[in-house]
Amino acid sequence: MRVLIAGAGIGGLTAALSLHAAGIDALVVDSAARLGPSGVGINLLPHAVRELTELGLGDALAATAIPTGEMVHFDRHGGRIWGEPRGRALGYHWPQYSVHRGDLQMLLLTAARERLGGAAVREAITLEAFEEAGGEIRARLLDRGDVAAVTADVLVGADGLHSRVRAHLHPGEPPPLWNGIRMWRGVTEAEPFLTGRTLAVAGSNTRAKFVAYPISLRSEVERGRATVNWVAEVRLPEGSPGPAAWDRAGDLDEVLPHFDGWRFDWLDVPALLKATATILQYPMVDRDPLPFWSRGRVTLLGDAAHPMYPIGSNGGSQAILDARVLAYELARAASPAGGLAAYDRARREPVNRIVLANRAMPADRVLHTVAERAPGGFARIEDVLTPAELTEITGAYRRTSFADVEALNTRPSWTAPR
Repeated sequence: MRVLIAGAGIGGLTAALSLHAAGIDALVVDSAARLGPSGVGINLLPHAVRELTELGLGDALAATAIPTGEMVHFDRHGGRIWGEPRGRALGYHWPQYSVHRGDLQMLLLTAARERLGGAAVREAITLEAFEEAGGEIRARLLDRGDVAAVTADVLVGADGLHSRVRAHLHPGEPPPLWNGIRMWRGVTEAEPFLTGRTLAVAGSNTRAKFVAYPISLRSEVERGRATVNWVAEVRLPEGSPGPAAWDRAGDLDEVLPHFDGWRFDWLDVPALLKATATILQYPMVDRDPLPFWSRGRVTLLGDAAHPMYPIGSNGGSQAILDARVLAYELARAASPAGGLAAYDRARREPVNRIVLANRAMPADRVLHTVAERAPGGFARIEDVLTPAELTEITGAYRRTSFADVEALNTRPSWTAPR
């Protein structure tokens, strides 16, 4: 079986590694002129860390990523509302990690080229068109201005939010859906805060919310500093989303006024923003869940299949799970189309439920309640929220990310026999 993967992001590279482990040939093409360590920080759920560990990448990941110890919500004044352990402390057999997306992509890229060969991941190549005919996929690739024809048994669209493969399977789909929130993102070095393993969330995105967490074990070990990834979310009453492009530059003057005075005893938000050399901006968008990802010998994976709001650390994690299940089902199916259909059945509905749960943002409803009842801050959160309201935050994350500790710990491996 020969699999053509469009897109060398986290999902596409994990798919190539998983297919190779199952004895299936894979070729990955990406339109980027050069694949480099771009982006900002992401979180990987224990579900995804298990899969990367089973691919033999556990030690490399542990050498660069921060094992997330806790997630804590604060109000706009830095008062602690709610907190819960993460990863092993929550009972999983695998940690949750915070890591720079570029470091993770380069880790995957290096492993793919070492295992599959240097020509297995090719840059500056765009998937222009494709068709299924004669029991195979016939793809037209644009290779640095030259047209090349490639055949494969399976085509996987791992080509992101603006996927060409998705547009082919679902023509006429409207643009990505914006919820009115603009996000500014950045990475900068700072003093460690709280436990040094804390994913901190302050405020509520009904108005403004700030998320910060460390992402580099190396900077901590080598310099005693924290490489902090931050996300500033602001709900805008007017305007348009603008281009949904991950490399779109942001402006300090645009984001800083929304967080003026956000100085806590554990973090100075304006200082963190000012110390950031490169700021990116992005509208919080998703797409409606699809009725199918797979048709014949073509399927979707990651953001091409299910772009979602960044709630509960699901974006990159779900792409990794997609990749692993895709390889598992293809390896044990009687036909390529049968394997893609099984992958669709296994993954689409569970992930579609996460997309819709993320839209509801139930945790933010509770955080907004805190802002309404105690706009000037509070001494005891128990004077602001009832026990049931506090428990609702835990329930919100259970519905999207953390409902299945025992199920994950005891589930059979998705590593397909060669």
